[in-house]
Amino acid sequence: MTALRILSVSALMCQMSITASLHWRKALYPSAFRVKRGTPALLNPSFQKSVEDANLLYEVLLSGAYMDTARGTLHISDQELASMRKLEILEVLCEDVLPRSLSEIQRLGAQLALRRGSLRMEDFERTVLTMVFTAQQLQHTNPGHQRELWANSLVPLYKAIKEDLRPVS
Repeated sequence: MTALRILSVSALMCQMSITASLHWRKALYPSAFRVKRGTPALLNPSFQKSVEDANLLYEVLLSGAYMDTARGTLHISDQELASMRKLEILEVLCEDVLPRSLSEIQRLGAQLALRRGSLRMEDFERTVLTMVFTAQQLQHTNPGHQRELWANSLVPLYKAIKEDLRPVS
């Protein structure tokens, strides 16, 4: 009888281990699950938690903020906005979580195309920010093959956002 219980518990533990490992592989933004800057509080960071946060993000983007690919940093031209403590989480998102290379963005687009159902709030936010970064890269890329690749990587991100915003019928 105890052997059967031990076998059952072992099978359950094995199944939980496999499920957990598959969860990590399926994450759209796997770097979000790594501790940033030595602070466990920044594990899986999310910027927008209220309407005020969404308005602040809109104001930051409208002020001309851009993400530097070479150094991976977020630059906010408005000094008053840049000094806000709330933007620390946005900086962590842009510098540590979002994909910045063309291949990473193409991988994300492919994963989003295969995904069914709506995005989690964090994934939606990160996809929008990745789309903003891709559009900025597209703007600064010289015409040619590289520009086409950036443009083609923008389309699946847009489709995923559009699909997520569509009402469920």
